[in-house]
Amino acid sequence: MSVIPFQPLEIFLQPGDYYFGDRDTRIRTVLGSCVSLTFWHPKLLVGGMCHYMLPSRDSERRSAASHAPDGRYADEVILMMMKEIDAIGASHKEYQVKLFGGGNMFPGTLKQSGVNVGQRNVETARMLVKKHGFFCLAEHLGGIGHRNVMFDVWNGDVWIRHRENLRTDTSNENEKERRLG
Repeated sequence: MSVIPFQPLEIFLQPGDYYFGDRDTRIRTVLGSCVSLTFWHPKLLVGGMCHYMLPSRDSERRSAASHAPDGRYADEVILMMMKEIDAIGASHKEYQVKLFGGGNMFPGTLKQSGVNVGQRNVETARMLVKKHGFFCLAEHLGGIGHRNVMFDVWNGDVWIRHRENLRTDTSNENEKERRLG
């Protein structure tokens, strides 16, 4: 077990951000329908996290945009993370991956629209992990509500606080916190 750094570097990811760091790093984010993937190498004590919003760009935006990868899209940010992993020099298959998020933020409107962005993000995360040969160690996906996610790179632990938005009145919230190590 690694010792907690005296003053860890604290990184907060906004939607579309990603970060890769060493054993002195803690990465945090807040997720609704977005998904985060954490990547951790247990021997080198390096890792990263991404926070994407959508599975991919639609073809119209893809042709109009520059060809630079964009962290808001799952298929692009995983390639960006793989570049970081390749720069370290260890095989990406040695990394442990954990998946978080994909919550349904508006459960009452799902029946009307039929679109669940969170579920599409979850399906894409699982497909990309499998496609690129990563080992998925844990996941906390789907459901209703949002999650606070904190990843300690020094030991690979990921802490989540999941708050379900089950509001029929202003006091009915269910909050759970746990560690996915």
